[in-house]
Amino acid sequence: MDHSTSLTQHVNASPEKVWAVISDIPGSAATLSGVESIQMVSEGPYGEGTRWKETRSMMGRRETVEMWVSQADPPRSTTVKALQGGADYTSRFTLAERDAGTDLTLTFGAEVLRPAALSRIMMALFGRIGMSITRKALAKDLAEIAAKAESL
Repeated sequence: MDHSTSLTQHVNASPEKVWAVISDIPGSAATLSGVESIQMVSEGPYGEGTRWKETRSMMGRRETVEMWVSQADPPRSTTVKALQGGADYTSRFTLAERDAGTDLTLTFGAEVLRPAALSRIMMALFGRIGMSITRKALAKDLAEIAAKAESL
């Protein structure tokens, strides 16, 4: 069972400036209001294999999820993965230069791994609500990334 959504935000900044914001994992708690804290698990610059624990509050729940970079092509795209609660989450950022700025597209997907019958029923009933809430949170993240990149 797979759920995904895609959003695009135009940023009045170069792809390099947008990349600087999205690849600054230690600074993301200061940029994104939905992120409470970041704990780096790996060392070194942003790239494939970079790992961290991100704590967010969403839908009244506080959760910490370990995330990692599975693909990085600066300053064009990056893919971040996470496994949590029986689901495989993928966030892909794509940067495209346009009108003296950057179109930043975020594609988010959630795939339930080995769903039990109850999980399939729950996803059918609540999947759309959950994706609607997730979409609003992602749109807010994109707006905050844009604001930070435009201030650099």
